[in-house]
Amino acid sequence: MPSTTTAPETGSRPDKPGFGRTFTRYLTEANSVMVTVYSLLLAFAIGALLIIVSDPSVRRAWGYFLNRPADALSFSWQAVSTAYRDLFEGAILDIGRLGEFFDGTATLAQVLRPISETLTYATPLIFTGLAVGLAFRAGLFNIGGHGQFIFGMLGALIVGFALDLPPLLHVPLALLAGALAGGLFGAIPGVLKAKTGAHEVISSIMLNNIATYFLLWALSTAFIHSLTSQELVSKPADISARLPRLLGWAGSGLRVSVGLLIAVALAAGIWWLLRRSTFGYRIRAVGANPHAAQTAGIDMGRTFITTMAVSGALAGIGGGALVLGLNPYTVNPGTVAEFGFDGITVALLGRAHPGGIVAAALLFGALKSGTLHMQPAIPVEMSTLLQAVIVLFIAAPALVKTLLHLRTPRGGLNTLEARGW
Repeated sequence: MPSTTTAPETGSRPDKPGFGRTFTRYLTEANSVMVTVYSLLLAFAIGALLIIVSDPSVRRAWGYFLNRPADALSFSWQAVSTAYRDLFEGAILDIGRLGEFFDGTATLAQVLRPISETLTYATPLIFTGLAVGLAFRAGLFNIGGHGQFIFGMLGALIVGFALDLPPLLHVPLALLAGALAGGLFGAIPGVLKAKTGAHEVISSIMLNNIATYFLLWALSTAFIHSLTSQELVSKPADISARLPRLLGWAGSGLRVSVGLLIAVALAAGIWWLLRRSTFGYRIRAVGANPHAAQTAGIDMGRTFITTMAVSGALAGIGGGALVLGLNPYTVNPGTVAEFGFDGITVALLGRAHPGGIVAAALLFGALKSGTLHMQPAIPVEMSTLLQAVIVLFIAAPALVKTLLHLRTPRGGLNTLEARGW
């Protein structure tokens, strides 16, 4: 008889979860992406509550809620929806203006103005966010972006008005001067940390004060002070040193400059640096485990100095792009604003990833531009409030996890922190 063989028994394999189940699990997990998304939603929800509380007519409607609850709900929805619609129209696109453009009663420049303003505010934030984010990757907390931004601004300005060169040479040389000035100023905390053990937070924040007073002194000197104004303002950069407008073809009044393209290109360069270069590997190794990195032969002091120098150079280019890209192409004590400190919040929201930093800078630029459009109904401080709440939730993922009852991801909660404390 022919022999018969029996197929070996196979154990039952567990069914692979489908896309819907996997996606649902991802949505209910406190991973980096969902914590960021939920932080934004929670921030806008808190902003909505504040809009309701600050509106007198809405408060009156809530006073007789038990008699006519529909009034309170209707007025609340109207106040919140109107405010956030104005935010969108001031930051991205005014739908009414778009209709007027197609009717021939509005220009293309008027249609593009909201997005132009958003990109204008976002451009310096990308530079300073990259500066802070790169330092974070090495476990350093570069809180000195404000001072590095100031020195970069001054360096680019001086080259911008002191030299007479063709534009193809003048613009790159002025930006290079800004990078060198910011990089040298940024290297100081790195040198102090490497040679003396001084913490970069203490030294860099003290250097911010030095930079501020240095700016006031520099603007009062005959070399830099304006020849036509008695106010504390600098000479303007020459036309040959000014960055061209990015949307100049669309008409006048659109302020966003080519500095935006430079910022995005640098973000891509930093991504490559961190992922594909030996220097980037040293930065990530020191940031992940400084003791293991030192044992492996990585020069810690050299890494601290070079990282802070490159970080300062990024902030310095941002200062140069600001003064060379925005009319009137001058510097005064208010020009620097809070771009250096806002870069910290941008880096936190972007989780020190170059792509995330660009996205976070665009978000904060939209909040700034949109809240200016919401005035006078909504105070401009609403932008600062939303940024603060967003960063609060981003910095405390456990808080978001607890509030929304999210599950802990397999790798644990992802927190971004400097390891130098």
